[in-house]
Amino acid sequence: MILVTRINDRDVLVNSDQIELIEEAPDTTITTITGKKVIVRDTVDEILDKVIAYKQRINKVSI
Repeated sequence: MILVTRINDRDVLVNSDQIELIEEAPDTTITTITGKKVIVRDTVDEILDKVIAYKQRINKVSI
């Protein structure tokens, strides 16, 4: 899950495994595989960084 901020300044967690596409025109819209759309303040690059950081965190192997 990644934390993003909606247009109304409310934070929401999005399941990054459910993201189908992200558009920026001019607002950033996340579309899930179910078709739900979430308009957020975060940029595409910020969302991508959050997804990468999340994936790295959950795939980290502890010894």
